Amino acid sequence: MLGRWQPWHDGHRALFEKILSVAGQVCIGVRDTHGTTEKDPLPIEDVISRIHEDLEKDYAGKYTVWQLPNISGVYYGRDVGYKIEQETFDSSVTDISATKIRKDLGIE
Repeated sequence: MLGRWQPWHDGHRALFEKILSVAGQVCIGVRDTHGTTEKDPLPIEDVISRIHEDLEKDYAGKYTVWQLPNISGVYYGRDVGYKIEQETFDSSVTDISATKIRKDLGIE
């Protein structure tokens, strides 16, 4: 998983759980985007802490979190042995708004 996670929310957890059910493990890449836009108010340390707070109890040992630079693209030149896929969800997940969550938390 690769994203900003500003902030981590139930939609992100749903994606995590779907990937975990397929792969048995998940690597969560956190892009360091703090302060680049109004949608990136959280320092990367806070983002990573929120991910661990949500997942550690239920999924310890099944995931890792990596701090990454602000990746703007994923490029490859040949068959690299992995897929780049978009998962789909019903509206109970797709209607989750990180913008609204940030506003409710007073961090936007």
